[in-house]
This record gives sequence, structure tokens and C-alpha cells, in this order.
Amino acid sequence: MFAKMRISYDSREWANMYTILYMKADYEPWWKFEGWEAFIQTNERFATEEQFKLALAQKLEYFRLTYDNEATKEEKYWAFWSEDESFYCEACDDDAQVYHGIIALKSEELK
Repeated sequence: MFAKMRISYDSREWANMYTILYMKADYEPWWKFEGWEAFIQTNERFATEEQFKLALAQKLEYFRLTYDNEATKEEKYWAFWSEDESFYCEACDDDAQVYHGIIALKSEELK
């Protein structure tokens, strides 16, 4: 269901870019548990801070209109969820909440 993404940091061009990641998981994006990259749904890169800020504002507005709840951390992680979006977790024998996470960083911060 989720495809792993390979991210390379070798390019100098990459270091000057801005990145917005969207992930969907059963935890907030700031936890970045082992294997968190497998839950990345989209990876958007922007060459300028202006493009990055505009895209982030639009994405946050969309998620705020779509989901009932929001939490943020360090001004670069956002989690959105609705109480009615959950799935049964066999390992915990209970329902688990689905979180829609946004991670917004200068690309060098992803290392």
C-alpha cells in the first residue's frame, strides 16, 4: 500500500531546496519512528522560499478545512485527524487513529 521513497542528499542543488512531505500513519509526524519514510505519500520540492511558503500555506489550509483536529510542533510538523478515521490494530487489539502529517523543512534538515 505504501511505497518506500529513496532520498539522496548528494547534490548541492538539493541542499538549497525546500521540502514538504505528506505522510499518513498511525502516529504524528514528529515521532519519525523507524521506517517512517514508508508512510510518505508525497514529496514536494521547491527551489525558492517564496514558492515553498505559498505551497505550505495552501496545503495547511486544505488540511484545516478537511480534518477536525490539528496539532503542531516546532513550526515544521503538523498533524491532522478526524475522530472517525481509524483502523483496527490487531497488535494492540484496539482501534488506532489515522494521522495526516505534514513535514516542512529546508531539505538539508531531512538528513
